[in-house]
Amino acid sequence: MSTTEIDANIVGLAADRITGAIRELRPIPPVRDLIGVGDIALAYAVQEELIRRREAAGGVVVGRKIGLTSPAVQQQLGVDQPDFGVLLADMDVSGAAEIPSRKLLQPKAEAEVAFVLKSDMAEGELDDAQIRAAVDYAVAALEIVDSRIADWDITISDTVADNASSGLFVLAETRLRLDEFTPREVTMRMYADDELASEGTGAACLGDPLNALAWLARTAREYGNPLRAGQIILSGALGPMVPAPPGTRIRADIGPLGSVSATFSPKEGQ
Repeated sequence: MSTTEIDANIVGLAADRITGAIRELRPIPPVRDLIGVGDIALAYAVQEELIRRREAAGGVVVGRKIGLTSPAVQQQLGVDQPDFGVLLADMDVSGAAEIPSRKLLQPKAEAEVAFVLKSDMAEGELDDAQIRAAVDYAVAALEIVDSRIADWDITISDTVADNASSGLFVLAETRLRLDEFTPREVTMRMYADDELASEGTGAACLGDPLNALAWLARTAREYGNPLRAGQIILSGALGPMVPAPPGTRIRADIGPLGSVSATFSPKEGQ
């Protein structure tokens, strides 16, 4: 059996495990026993297979998320490099009265700067000027991360395979252009039930959320699926993640971008 065939089998087995966890709403053991700890390309192949299945079932890709950009989050999860995942339309719960806790396994909230693109990033040098020119506007965002791996027992390969532990996301309404604010200078404070639970700055996100966007633009192109106009990009956490069990209200204030909030339904099954 060729290496390609072996890899395809591994990809399918890992994707089956994660798909089962999503379907049954039951966390699974890590998938690194199948894909190893250091083979990031294989982990992204599993992620790609998961998204292919979602699209085949009617899912629509609307953007990407960058994960593991904050040193605080890297320390929380024991990893040392960023990753990316894919956003689908049904992950967007902006404006929802409540976040459906029944759809989540072990959610945590992160406060982020989200960018919406006005041009593709498939060609060119992807230098600072091109990155800035590609941004239409920015908004405050909450990313609700949710690992399918039990107890968040993840390595970089586990989270990459699991679509970068993506769950849901919430976008605020206030839109600012890059000539109206400086992403790296924003301050973030996130509250859980009105208690300060996390804080940070734009500089915590790879030094600047625009650095994170540049990293993603180059990496996505290397993997053959470049960023496109109209896509939403969650640029990464500005501070530590906060647990978001049923009944929690999360609110984040992100400087000039204003506030973004989410209320989780009171208990499982609602």
